[in-house]
Amino acid sequence: MSENTVASIEQRIEDNIKESAKQIKKLSRKTFHMGGVHPDANKFAHSAPVETFPLPDEAVVYMTQHLGAPATPVVQKGDKVKVGQLIGKAESFVCANIHAPISGTVVKIDQVADITGYKKPAVVIKREGDEWDESIDTSLDIIHDIKLKTKEEIIERMKDRGIVGLGGACFPTHIKYMLKPEQKCEYLIVNAAECEPYISTDNRVILERCEQCMIGIEIALIASGAPKAIIGIEENKPRAIAKLMETAKRYPNIEVQPLNIKYPQGAEKQLIKAITGRSVPNGALPISVGCIVNNITTMYTIYLAVQKNKPIVQTYTTVSGRSLRPDQCKNYRLRIGTPILSVLQSVGIPEDTGKIISGGPMMGKAIANLGAYTAKGMSSLLFMNDAESVRGEVHPCLRCGKCVSVCPMGLEPYMLQTFTELKRWDDTEKYGIMNCIECGSCSFICPSNRPILDMIRVGKAKTGGIIRARSSK
Repeated sequence: MSENTVASIEQRIEDNIKESAKQIKKLSRKTFHMGGVHPDANKFAHSAPVETFPLPDEAVVYMTQHLGAPATPVVQKGDKVKVGQLIGKAESFVCANIHAPISGTVVKIDQVADITGYKKPAVVIKREGDEWDESIDTSLDIIHDIKLKTKEEIIERMKDRGIVGLGGACFPTHIKYMLKPEQKCEYLIVNAAECEPYISTDNRVILERCEQCMIGIEIALIASGAPKAIIGIEENKPRAIAKLMETAKRYPNIEVQPLNIKYPQGAEKQLIKAITGRSVPNGALPISVGCIVNNITTMYTIYLAVQKNKPIVQTYTTVSGRSLRPDQCKNYRLRIGTPILSVLQSVGIPEDTGKIISGGPMMGKAIANLGAYTAKGMSSLLFMNDAESVRGEVHPCLRCGKCVSVCPMGLEPYMLQTFTELKRWDDTEKYGIMNCIECGSCSFICPSNRPILDMIRVGKAKTGGIIRARSSK
């Protein structure tokens, strides 16, 4: 497709945005019906175009940027590397390859503290330029003709290029598409809900890389074997919805489904329920009901992997917070291994900052070590001011049942907290603690400010360990 054609599409979308918004209002909306909450969206960076952050002088690349086992370094101190070159190899089933985000010299292979403060294996590269591996297409041209024709080729490319889910969990993407003979994918669900407050990266990727996302979805359709894909997106993104709907006219196997605004709409099971009406059983995977779910930005990385042979060497990150001015709220394209502190300092750290969160306020986690470095899936860096970051005084449970009413998994969070405090692990298992998706709705709604999610996380870790020990005997 020529640049003039793409430009005309962009102009048509801009010219018709108000009319599109009217049409969108007429469309039926879907949502999940069990539980959920409505935190303030605070999408302060929605209108901020993605900016490319300066390359770091030294990149610290963790081997643990995904769910599962760490990758194994395949470079040594003194080696010269180029951008996109393999530096960490996946040697376990649940693992992902890691690639050099900058070109230069490997100066160290060491244990380096990540955002939790715990040391993780990492490769340290001193930058000496920005030279890319020769196998990678670095042009900005949009490639429409899919280069790999079979699902086996595509899945192998996902694996080779280290593609992981960028919706939060960073689960190695290729594993989702490795279906057993008896498994069949009927729906490829594309998660563009972006229901977590503050985060705006998916919204910006849609607005700025929509065509590439659509090609990525077509590639994923081949890998999944599904007859169609459905993009679920919340209605508070009218511009992104209009862009998707206009672009999808040229992709007959891709539908766009607006969703009501409700958290945690972007969770896999809730999104599947909202779009298809199907319920994923406890302990089961989405494929058990004929679905595969991937984030919209993951689809963009699938496009890059298959059409450009490009691995994940950068991440899209929203920097936001109530104490920042509107012009300070940014969406960045960051090379992996960039010092987090340099990103925070680029917008100015507010004086009233009490806590900095990696991710959103609901499911994100406080950064314990500001000397850490960016990694795959770091979708947001959020400044929380003193008032926001201080917990309210904890009071006894009122037995009001609000945590039960908002739990999207149908659990009894107050009971799970109590069983954890009493170390009644048989009861935590019996009452389904392992089914908790850690969305934080229970803590958000609790009038007594009880640390329900904190205790459930403790209980899940302990209960999960007991279950694994039992199953290994």
